[in-house]
Amino acid sequence: MSSCFTISLSLSLLFFFINFSSTASAPTYLYHYCTNATLFSPNSTYQSNLNALLSSLSTAAAATNNTDGFANATAGQSSPDRAYGLFLCHADVSASTCSDCVATGTQDILQRCPNQRVSVIWYDECMLRYSNASIYGVMEQVPAFTMLNTGNITDPTRFMQLLGQTMNYIATAASADESGKKVAVNETNFTSLQQLYTLAQCTPDLSASDCNTCLRAAIAGLPQGKQGGRTFTPSCNVRFELYPFYNASALAAPAPPPSQVPSPPPAPKGKSNRTTVIIIAVAVPVGVGVVLLFLACCLRRRKVTKPYEVVQEDQSSVNDIANAESLQYDFATIQVATDNFSHQNKLGEGGFGEVFQGRLTNGQQIAVKRLSQDSGQGVGEFKNEVLLVAKLQHRNLVRMLGFCLEGEEKLLVYEFVPNKSLDYFLFDPEKSKQLDWSRRYKIVCGIARGMLYLHEDSRLRIIHRDLKASNILLDSEMIPKISDFGMARIVVVDQTQANTNKIVGTFGYMSPEYAMHGQFSVKSDVYSFGVLLLELISGKKNSFFYQSDGAKISLAMSGKIGETIRHWKC
Repeated sequence: MSSCFTISLSLSLLFFFINFSSTASAPTYLYHYCTNATLFSPNSTYQSNLNALLSSLSTAAAATNNTDGFANATAGQSSPDRAYGLFLCHADVSASTCSDCVATGTQDILQRCPNQRVSVIWYDECMLRYSNASIYGVMEQVPAFTMLNTGNITDPTRFMQLLGQTMNYIATAASADESGKKVAVNETNFTSLQQLYTLAQCTPDLSASDCNTCLRAAIAGLPQGKQGGRTFTPSCNVRFELYPFYNASALAAPAPPPSQVPSPPPAPKGKSNRTTVIIIAVAVPVGVGVVLLFLACCLRRRKVTKPYEVVQEDQSSVNDIANAESLQYDFATIQVATDNFSHQNKLGEGGFGEVFQGRLTNGQQIAVKRLSQDSGQGVGEFKNEVLLVAKLQHRNLVRMLGFCLEGEEKLLVYEFVPNKSLDYFLFDPEKSKQLDWSRRYKIVCGIARGMLYLHEDSRLRIIHRDLKASNILLDSEMIPKISDFGMARIVVVDQTQANTNKIVGTFGYMSPEYAMHGQFSVKSDVYSFGVLLLELISGKKNSFFYQSDGAKISLAMSGKIGETIRHWKC
């Protein structure tokens, strides 16, 4: 009995010392991201605004009334020099730890991302980000990074089943968190000796729907067959381990566990178990406990980062927990949402099919693209392509929510963008007055950022091949979102790396080598972007630009214009 008490005391001292040393140490740096495409000049107005912004965030973190571990701020009066920023502390850290982490981040981020207008930095205790565009209430899933615990798990099939159930459960719980902190944790039995600990957290400024979407995309990036892992993005983070990595006493009571997968049969009880207990009780004296304390301090100082490796969002070998079925909608649900694809709900029609507006039973508005039925693609390939395209998340891309398959029907479900398309405003004499030069500039920059993501920064290199005004949708704040990206992949246009046997696109926006010979590349999109830019400046449709020699010259220049604007420091 005395030996057992000694062990318990030693372990208690061990955990106390670990927790004490963690609060006293500096925040643990995880990763940072800067675009390297949006630089500001030293001593510029933006730098002054950024310094004021970071000071405001540091002050907000240190405020005694900041109990949420979250705050946002702005500095400056007008674009493009206005700075926007926010921070999020992990829900289980103390107020002083949160304040110290944010204070460190405001200094560290300027060192790691010098002269950058858009940056984000993650620590074990907090996340800090800033931008020259509004980020409050905007879900951002890119960039996304995954940290893998290199230790393998026993019985990986059963473990992944349990992990998938638990993660999906806490994603729902965090999205619906009534405290407003948008965080949930869970502790679940994996074996009689091992517990699975999980955490999901969003920035509190997100809507429940956006939080849920962000978390499920992050969950899809978690590793398989590992003892632990985490995915963190600018708007949410998820983590799992086989040890208690969060302070449960600082959080609300963990959500009740979902129905668990069957546990393996317990080891037979008998004489051997009693012998083991006696051996442990005798073999672990107070001296060993002290040694463990010392080793724990040393290891804690290193923050156990060694057995982890960081994987960027666009690596192709990520093993997903989620599968295509998690994105699949029931056909009857879509029928009800669109009033059986009524003509009144029809938004438009393009080369790939008709588009309908709909409303799900939970009130969420959606746009449904009903694909043409002449695709020769199989069901499995269709699901895989949809899953790949659905992972492409960016502020300037229309978000794909899922798909529906029934018989010959192939439907794609997107977020609903309320302000219709760019051509609706641009080519109307009255509505075009809403597009002043400042707004047109922001639209150009937004399209350029979306293109750059598709061409260079996403996990897939996507060549749009039909970039035009009607495929640029505008949200409630007139932020441009590129639609129909990845459609050539989804409907399987027969293609090689540089040639296609089926031309998809709109004449007037196509580059000559693509329209005449089927040769395409990212430059094909850049050419289309140049034509679109000429339309934005002139307010006139291109009308194929074949009405005069001067117009032909303008068209020939559009590729060079597009290439220049695509790399603007927007």
